[in-house]
Amino acid sequence: MKIRTAYVSVTALAAALSFSLPAFAQAGAGAALPDGEIVVTATRNETLASKTPVALTAVSGDALLSAGVTNPTSLGEQVPNLSIDRNNGLQITIRGVSSSDGTEKGDPSAAFMADGIYIARPQVQEVSFFDVQRVEVLRGPQGTLFGRNTTAGLVNIITNKPKLGEFSGSIDATYGNFDTQQLTGVINVPVSQGIAIRAAANYDRRDNYLVAGPNWNARLDPFKKNFSGRLSALFDLGSGELVLRGDYSAIKGTGYNTVPVSNFYADYQTTGVDPLYIANGSSSAEKRTLNAPFSGPIGSDNSTWGIQADLSYDLGPVTLNYLGSYREFKRHEDGAFLVDGGGATIANPYDGSYWQNSQELRFSTNGDGPIKAQAGIYYFKEKSAIASYLLGFLTPTPGATGYAFGVEQDPTIAESWAGFGQLTYSITPSLRLTGGIRYSHDNKSRIGQFVQCGTIACGQPTDLSTPNIAHRKFSKTTWRIGADYDVNDRTLLYGVIATGYKAGGFNDGCEQGTNSGCTVPAGALYYNPETLTSYEAGLKTRFMNNAVRLNASAFHYDYKSIQLSQFSDTLCGTPCRVTTNASSAKIDGVELEGVIMPVATSKFDFSFSWLNARYGSFIPAPGFDWSGKKLDRSPTFVVTAGYMQTFNLANGGNVQAGVRTRLSDDYRLASLSTVNQFRVPSNTRTDLLLTYNAPDNGWYLQGFVRNVENSIVVTAAQTGIFASAQLADPRTYGVRAGVNF
Repeated sequence: MKIRTAYVSVTALAAALSFSLPAFAQAGAGAALPDGEIVVTATRNETLASKTPVALTAVSGDALLSAGVTNPTSLGEQVPNLSIDRNNGLQITIRGVSSSDGTEKGDPSAAFMADGIYIARPQVQEVSFFDVQRVEVLRGPQGTLFGRNTTAGLVNIITNKPKLGEFSGSIDATYGNFDTQQLTGVINVPVSQGIAIRAAANYDRRDNYLVAGPNWNARLDPFKKNFSGRLSALFDLGSGELVLRGDYSAIKGTGYNTVPVSNFYADYQTTGVDPLYIANGSSSAEKRTLNAPFSGPIGSDNSTWGIQADLSYDLGPVTLNYLGSYREFKRHEDGAFLVDGGGATIANPYDGSYWQNSQELRFSTNGDGPIKAQAGIYYFKEKSAIASYLLGFLTPTPGATGYAFGVEQDPTIAESWAGFGQLTYSITPSLRLTGGIRYSHDNKSRIGQFVQCGTIACGQPTDLSTPNIAHRKFSKTTWRIGADYDVNDRTLLYGVIATGYKAGGFNDGCEQGTNSGCTVPAGALYYNPETLTSYEAGLKTRFMNNAVRLNASAFHYDYKSIQLSQFSDTLCGTPCRVTTNASSAKIDGVELEGVIMPVATSKFDFSFSWLNARYGSFIPAPGFDWSGKKLDRSPTFVVTAGYMQTFNLANGGNVQAGVRTRLSDDYRLASLSTVNQFRVPSNTRTDLLLTYNAPDNGWYLQGFVRNVENSIVVTAAQTGIFASAQLADPRTYGVRAGVNF
């Protein structure tokens, strides 16, 4: 633990330095080019977004700050066909492709990355954006160059690198309703001509959006109280550079976002009958009210840290890139499950420790020839140990066998190897063909047990246990072929066929006949990999002297063995999360994004997405045919529109007034245990911003209102004995201010 102790000490010192000096957060991140372009790394090499033949949305750190986006859950308002919801951590859905299994044995369908490093645990992904250069969202399978769990796409948070030869810093602060408090400090220090360091720290606190009813006697506030720090060093190697990063986050607060599903739906326990939405006449506070009886402890005391090395070096004919990282996550939570629609509540203490190791070595060609190629190898391993209990579920008597019912796993291991390559050949200076391939091998295992004990110590002679053991291996080759064509220097046409893959896995239990106490048939224990073949065509163009920029794409997905997860108290014989495969799904869609700037002081941006995401063939239970039914979180259309007007002042400063609105069609949330779908009604969310920027961006003051309508949207719902719902954010408002030096 010497490495960890040293790292935390350095981070604490950096945080202290960053808060001792005046600053203005995130200004001058170097993200956007003067003509409105932005540099991205969607092809693993730096390219202009407008010249990258991938469906992507890139948002600079300055744009995030201007729009008031400080959290990943707000990205869906900026990116077509994206939603990021809280559901045992963050659940990312892109173009109707998602996964709700946030357990140690589950995998997402869309990868969440920080500076190119895959972050496996969704519980550590909701840390505030701070000192961010840009966010890249790639839509569609990225199985060739990025690989692991990118069936739907990926979200990559790219932080600012240290800047050579520049001493600078920043501070910005936010205060809002629900006692929201955010403070970010950044300092960049040149050590020598070829070395610079950068330190950033962030404090993020707010109270819970839920309203405690008279029966709820446990604390709800604060919902979060996080501290995060990052220390980076850049070394100029002449023919390359090395960037070292270390980060630490203390993630605390109750984190509780669950209400009785009866706040929104009736008839939710009837098998095969879709629940009736009944909350149209309810106030925002009524929808957010938690009135289940409970007085136990609620809260989390989690922490995560990681170190990373990012090396690029020009060897002449090729450039070598190395990207490696080691991360740990310690999890201690006191949660609670609502029982019987909120008529009762049972405590859920949880302890877990996780570590992950990822290594990638990649070579890419240099030069101006017609061939551009890259190839590499990738390794990833995650290991975890967890203990999770339900107290009073089988018997309400402390000390009686079954009072502490739970699962103890040590270890659960996920290990992956991959080799990949991609080549682009320029037939003419304007026409290029691309082909890529990746071979992936996944090895998953779990050793553990279900326990029925008198206490969570599980030391009594009468305590019971049954094995929870499984092991599976999977391999798959994914590929990508495409063509892109420069119609002129302002217009790019592209077409691509790509495949995606996510490994299969296992549910709780152990295979019948393999060990004493193993009773689960293989067909129920294991689930298969999901695969996706995507067909897409797109256009990126700009005209009227760059005053108008448009991106458009149309796509079709053939989805096989789609993995669907649902918490169930019937399918396992005990409460557990069950993943099954639907035979197939089909997704068709159209996306349009645009920015119009008739003059430098006026900016209008918009997006439109149409999505037809449905099951192709799926029998969730005997006698029920879901063929043609909608996939989860896939509204048929979503429209966003934003307008920003800048008023230049005589003193050299300016005032910016902005409005942005998002209209979403209704969508569905499946509940497999009762074979029904919750309908989430259509909704709108509008944001308002008013900002004063001082001359030379020396300081700023901003007022904001998010979700003016105070729309309360259900983001997750389930039936069964633990029937409950989770919610998106209500109306929030506040002020931000910052200085820069």
